[in-house]
Amino acid sequence: MTPGRAPGCAGCVVYDSTLTGYDFGASHPMNPMRVDLTVRLAESLGVLADGAGDGAGTRVVPAPFASEADLLVVHDPELIEAVRRSSDHPEISDPRHGLGTDDNPTFAGMHTAGRHVVGASLEAARRVWQGEALHAANIAGGLHHAMPDAVSGFCVYNDVAVAIRWLLANGAQRVAYVDVDVHHGDGVQAIFYDDPRVLTISLHETGQMLFPGTGFPDETGGPNAQGTSVNVALPPGTADAGWLRAFHAVVPPLVRAFAPDVLVTQHGCDSHRDDPLAHLMLTVDGHRASYLALHELAHEVCEGRWVVTGGGGYAVTDVVPRSWTHLLAVVGGRPLETGLETPAEWRAEVTGRTGARAPVLMTDGATPTYRDWSEGYDPDTWLDRAVRETRLAVFPEHGLDPHP
Repeated sequence: MTPGRAPGCAGCVVYDSTLTGYDFGASHPMNPMRVDLTVRLAESLGVLADGAGDGAGTRVVPAPFASEADLLVVHDPELIEAVRRSSDHPEISDPRHGLGTDDNPTFAGMHTAGRHVVGASLEAARRVWQGEALHAANIAGGLHHAMPDAVSGFCVYNDVAVAIRWLLANGAQRVAYVDVDVHHGDGVQAIFYDDPRVLTISLHETGQMLFPGTGFPDETGGPNAQGTSVNVALPPGTADAGWLRAFHAVVPPLVRAFAPDVLVTQHGCDSHRDDPLAHLMLTVDGHRASYLALHELAHEVCEGRWVVTGGGGYAVTDVVPRSWTHLLAVVGGRPLETGLETPAEWRAEVTGRTGARAPVLMTDGATPTYRDWSEGYDPDTWLDRAVRETRLAVFPEHGLDPHP
């Protein structure tokens, strides 16, 4: 049974500044400053208004901490104990649980920081499911690589999976999860691989080229859930037009056929052409187009119920704040125009904190367009072959024609 919705509610972001305590250190790519600079940019552009009067705008609501019981719905007790031990003694490495590696160095307070991120995503899910907000975001979340028994890929605890488990335990019959991070959402896929109630869709750079080396079209779900694991393995160099072509050829038809009660999405913006860790070529404008498409899909398929998380993104000043500010604006029902200038005070803060010159515009100057799949398949392109392979692998399981 799905809940009602409070009249006039719009979107919120679950946030407080201590979420930036999820910090692997100054030399680590996942610099929490990217989250802080996003919030500051969104504030300075008026995105984080309280929405008084017309119900629009993105409200900021407190971020609670997950309990150990919350973590245990996904993670093994041995992992939680290992993280707690490394939190108290950061000099201790535990490679068996993925702790103390280059990707996942230990730091004081890691367990508490991880609980905070999970708690924020749980709160976003709760607010949407209980009708307190139509859309809710945790941009510090999206830690999609964490496994039940191991830390992985900068991800300690899998906040996305815990939030989905909460939704299922509280009445959701079906949840669709769409992951647009440049890296395969392997942890979320693994956790729900044999659960027919959860559709996981990941669009990512092919595992032939990029961590975690998984996410191929033949990973379609366990024996009880065939067709509910969906992977689009994109070729390096894919830009806005190709990415959007792949997205629209796969995501909307599958989500419509699955008919979820709620849409959960992960918005790593490391698919950007300036990201240092991957090889896709999207722009901020392409990211914005994906946010608008997912927002529209949530309204079309599940009465607008939309739980939003962040994810990867390692161009800390040039990309992440602009991309996620657009995301928060869409969450709040007030998309920003792309041609806006970034506020001078925000640019001065970026320069003062990093020495870097901040971007002046909220656009990369692109106008995202794409050729719809219905217009024909080109076997000579790697992109089209990849999309076709995904459609052939899973569309029949949903009663859909995989052919153009």
